[in-house]
Amino acid sequence: MHPDQLETETAPSNSTSPGVRATAVVVPVRALEGAKSRLGEVLDAEERRELVELLLRRTLDAARGVPGVSVVAVVSPDLAALAVARSAGAEPIVQHSLGLNAGLVEARATLAGRADRMLIVPADLPMITAADLTAMLSLADAAVPRGRHLVVLAPDRHGRGTNALLLEPPGVIEPSFGGESRSVHESLAAAAGAAYVELAGRLELDVDTPDDLLMVEANRPDALHAH
Repeated sequence: MHPDQLETETAPSNSTSPGVRATAVVVPVRALEGAKSRLGEVLDAEERRELVELLLRRTLDAARGVPGVSVVAVVSPDLAALAVARSAGAEPIVQHSLGLNAGLVEARATLAGRADRMLIVPADLPMITAADLTAMLSLADAAVPRGRHLVVLAPDRHGRGTNALLLEPPGVIEPSFGGESRSVHESLAAAAGAAYVELAGRLELDVDTPDDLLMVEANRPDALHAH
């Protein structure tokens, strides 16, 4: 299948009630093969691919279980990742640009007019649940009146990165994942005159290093295995 063919096929989306803020959940994925190279000390290439696919499916399942979500999409240049997205009931968006943040800008353009806000969730959060994402949206609903510009961020366990980012409206700031992204996103929100809120203590654990794997195994041994 040619990549562009995927763009014309839209997976079913959840519906929203009148008055409810429609949310688009976007999951960026670089690739399934060769992903998580820093785990190479403890997992071989096939095991890493299986882990990435498992986490992607878990993320999509969580997103599809959240009330008020109008569309769940995966943006990726990797056809294998997009095939997983479609099989999990998500909308595949073919990324033509380079880099995670550029892919998110593409996804935002593709979904323009279909949601009031965009929730960006990287696909490497092993303990993610629909309740976690619902809590993030509920925090946003309680933080400011509808129509006010808002950025809600879930930091990583080190307090430097971003493990989930809610943008209302979707273009309120540019997504800037990577490095010290927590402080970057906070600064961008301030510059845009948007309210900034953090959801601490949830969604803080991602899987990038062997130490992360050990922490997950210690806290939720079943989180890294298919059910």
